[in-house]
Amino acid sequence: MLNKYGALGALYALLAVAFGAFGAHSLKDMLDEDMLEVFETGVRYQMYHGLGILVVAALSDRVSNIRLIRRGAMLLHIGIILFSGSLYVLSLSGVKVLGAITPLGGVCFLAGWAMIAWALWSGRGDSRSGN
Repeated sequence: MLNKYGALGALYALLAVAFGAFGAHSLKDMLDEDMLEVFETGVRYQMYHGLGILVVAALSDRVSNIRLIRRGAMLLHIGIILFSGSLYVLSLSGVKVLGAITPLGGVCFLAGWAMIAWALWSGRGDSRSGN
């Protein structure tokens, strides 16, 4: 899990930096202030959750319920696509109906973090957890 999700988290963080730079330099003159803020929100949440996936990957060998933590990381991945992706497309296209997809990504984030928390909490007495 470390290699696959570690690489995925790093890729999301890399793309967040690239998208952030693109937004700050190229989109500043193309989008109004509100749509630029929407784009930046997508970048910010992509970075948060990309880093979260990296942390989960780093902790994965210390958790007894690897299946649950893997599902949590997968939900963060899906959340990035739905949440940040919908905000990127919304800000660039102006199609407001895409905003209806964003909360689905938020629900994926919440469910993913809940699964990760449960996997870590439930494995607290496991010998691999170091506790």
